[in-house]
Amino acid sequence: MATADQMKSLVRAYVDHDDARFKTIVLQIAAHEAKLGHDAVARELKTQIDKLGKRVASIVQLTPQNPMLLLSLPKHDLSELIVPDEMSEKIQRILNEYRNRSKLHSYGLMNRRKILIEGQPGTGKTFTASVIASELSLPLYTVQMDKLVTKFMGETSAKLRQIFDSINTLTGVYFFDEFDAIGADRSLDNEVGEMRRILNSFLQFIDQDTSDSIIIAATNNQKLLDQALFRRFDDVLHYTLPSENEIRRLLESKLISYYRHFKITKTLIKAADGLNHAEIVKICDDAIKTSILSDQPLSAKQIAYLLQERKNIYSYKEA
Repeated sequence: MATADQMKSLVRAYVDHDDARFKTIVLQIAAHEAKLGHDAVARELKTQIDKLGKRVASIVQLTPQNPMLLLSLPKHDLSELIVPDEMSEKIQRILNEYRNRSKLHSYGLMNRRKILIEGQPGTGKTFTASVIASELSLPLYTVQMDKLVTKFMGETSAKLRQIFDSINTLTGVYFFDEFDAIGADRSLDNEVGEMRRILNSFLQFIDQDTSDSIIIAATNNQKLLDQALFRRFDDVLHYTLPSENEIRRLLESKLISYYRHFKITKTLIKAADGLNHAEIVKICDDAIKTSILSDQPLSAKQIAYLLQERKNIYSYKEA
């Protein structure tokens, strides 16, 4: 049953026409009911809240007292995440275990809920967190590293404790981006004592965490991370630049959804080879906007030019 504070917050959100806040509170109540074993009530609440419709995720500060967390309510399908089949299967396993966690708990087993994602920028790490949150109808809380890590001794560890207090009390998907800021290898010569204490605090907190929340950490370079971290995570996902098949799927999802007769050629796929997912999507969006504003059909030649132009930036940087 909803607490008095939750009821008051629901009314305030309704009066303020704050759909994002209203939905978050209902999801929190649903998560609490599920934890109590009231699965039918939890499912009904989630079904009703989904009727708010698919909106673009809104991002708001969670509370004035905790500026380290940004709340969003993403609406994405797993089919939108274009990754190798192996990665899709791993993500499906995470989702399936979470949905059936009560059954696993009855056998003394825990569902996968602590995930590390490693890969180059733009390969889908942040989007993966959004998809998992959306598929499970959970709010996404993004940890703001610039507000978490401070220069004052002991302050960052205290803030980490606040984050894990939220993880325990507010069920959701918690996303630590740029995780190497706190998870760097303690053996590195340039690591000062305070950063080692921060990592030790994180290891302690994540070991003690038994909440229903999902914790996702992302890094661009797993080699920077301390080896002690890896056994704390239930799964490690390695993301790479898109393969030829994934490039085709990306182009199809963006271009053919706009103009269904557009042909994805081998020339176009070759032009995109070497770019990350985010860059390919952005170039497709730019081409679509140009088509709309000029009242002209999509041009494969222009898209290939834009793709090659982007690749030339890297050639210039390496020169």
